[in-house]
Amino acid sequence: MNKDRIKGTIDEAVGKAKRKLGSLTSNRHLQAEGIVQQAKGVLENAWGEAKDGKRRAEAEVVRRREEHGGSKEKSGPGKQ
Repeated sequence: MNKDRIKGTIDEAVGKAKRKLGSLTSNRHLQAEGIVQQAKGVLENAWGEAKDGKRRAEAEVVRRREEHGGSKEKSGPGKQ
């Protein structure tokens, strides 16, 4: 988990709380603020997940290269 996912989770929770409080108190401004913050949290979380996925994919490439003797050449038809 990276800082974007942590921030995203916090923003989602705070946004949800603001939205509910705004709804309970009929404060449309607070409600709208909560909706925006919650959406920001969803986006931050998604960005963090994408970054984690990229890191995992890079680590898998390195692992496979090491598994095959560290060769950086492409293998395929005609390659030896």
